[in-house]
Amino acid sequence: MARLDGRRAVVTGAGSGIGRAIVRRFVSEGAKVVAVVRKDADVPALEADGAAVVVGDVSRYETAERAVAEATARFGGLDCYIANAGLWDFHKRLEKQTPQEIEAAFNEIFGVNFLGAAYGARASIAALRESLGSLIVTGSNACFLAGGGGALYTSSKFALRGLVMQLAKEFAPDVRVNGVAPGATDTGISGPAAFGQREREMNADPSRMEVMAQHMLLGRVSRPEDHTSLYVLLAARDEAPYVTGAMLLSDGGLTISV
Repeated sequence: MARLDGRRAVVTGAGSGIGRAIVRRFVSEGAKVVAVVRKDADVPALEADGAAVVVGDVSRYETAERAVAEATARFGGLDCYIANAGLWDFHKRLEKQTPQEIEAAFNEIFGVNFLGAAYGARASIAALRESLGSLIVTGSNACFLAGGGGALYTSSKFALRGLVMQLAKEFAPDVRVNGVAPGATDTGISGPAAFGQREREMNADPSRMEVMAQHMLLGRVSRPEDHTSLYVLLAARDEAPYVTGAMLLSDGGLTISV
């Protein structure tokens, strides 16, 4: 039997990178998936992967609400909500930002990285309590260390780690809350419009990827697929039943190498 046979999941940030890899892995493991994306152009590929799709902005509560409603209507319930959508900031130094840029970029980065997860938790909690399910967020090595981005990105990921720990207390004993913390992944993650980074992609710069690889104990930048087994572990019914409040590192040893 597939590890997620019959499990019902929502995955945000599913248009590319880690989110797309999670969707594919979950479907291959027997899960029924609602994928949340920002762009209409991402819909056909995800539907071809076997997912239902909701288009929306995760920094708005109604997107999470629609995703949960779609899952419960299509699948009869929800077992796992994965808040994966994220924005990076390309190491933008605070002293290089105007006060107006700080405010606007804060709203964008925290809106996606933190509020996207908080809204997902709020929208899904009733359904997850009914199924004794789990909430999973995508963190980062920046949940633990400075240097994975600029001040706004790093702060948003530290806040996300705190959210996991607090919600694990609030949602216990019925719902487990955990995170996966990837490091240095070959993805097209973009940045905030306030910095002119909305169309910029992290992996579009080969020299950046080479520098990142030099810091990894395993000698390479990860692929999105390298992280998906941890999401399966946390989403499965019986594989990690005593794990909650954890942020599981999947960073190639980066956190212990600095």
